[in-house]
Amino acid sequence: MLTSIKEILTKAQEGGYAVGAFNLSNMETAQGILMAAVERRSPLIVQITESTMKFAGAKEIAEITRTIIKERSGDIPIGINLDHGKTFEVAMRCIDLGFNGVMIDGSRLSFEENLNLTKRVVDYAHEKQVTVQAELGVVPYLGESDLSEVNWKDFMTDPEQARQFVEATGADSLAIGIGNAHGFFRELENCDWDRLAEIREKIKIPLVIHGSSDWLEEKIIKAVEGGVSCFNVDTDLRLAFVHTLCQLTDDKCAITDPRNIMDAVRNAIKKKVIEKIHAYGSANKA
Repeated sequence: MLTSIKEILTKAQEGGYAVGAFNLSNMETAQGILMAAVERRSPLIVQITESTMKFAGAKEIAEITRTIIKERSGDIPIGINLDHGKTFEVAMRCIDLGFNGVMIDGSRLSFEENLNLTKRVVDYAHEKQVTVQAELGVVPYLGESDLSEVNWKDFMTDPEQARQFVEATGADSLAIGIGNAHGFFRELENCDWDRLAEIREKIKIPLVIHGSSDWLEEKIIKAVEGGVSCFNVDTDLRLAFVHTLCQLTDDKCAITDPRNIMDAVRNAIKKKVIEKIHAYGSANKA
């Protein structure tokens, strides 16, 4: 059932576990995510990016996602979130399309510009009971400059700025940088756990980690113990999709019904989401 993302994250924070926010790319990935949630009775968030909306059509993918949640989730709490929205206009459109959460990513802007953009989105979203995730600090992307020579402190979230930012904007959750990076990247070998502890001490809203697809369970558990309530997952699902597709469509492929291929893809997505659910400790928390 479609449920407030703020409620989902607050319960995770209070319960000492985390939930996954899983990016979908089409109908089958959305179905696989929901199948995992129902089987393991786990609350979770499905996410849609600007690039997915551009590819599939914003209204089309929003309606497909809402329908899948309605038909497949039963009593399992599910949220729909915009992932890495870059502008007020994109956030506003997603809210108007029925998303009950938006992430506004002003992390590449100056502190003041990020604050002002986030505050504008929060003011609009909260009037419509929509949850807002902001980002402070920069989570690098695969393909950016060689980070082996980069000062990671330039990327990571400043705890005192985080306090000021949350107080000024009223954001409901905050994506932070503690050495994490998008994609399977050469991220900081050991996250800055002391920084996480200081951020957790200064702000009370749920904390979100992006770029954790390749994190081992031990690292995930340590982050949850440190106060992280949500992990974004995209790369791992893309790899599960593509690897399954490639295995079934090699040079000797004899499959003539695309539904057989997509059923295998859907099950691969489901399997990967179940792995994450157990790592985050959200199974049977619905």
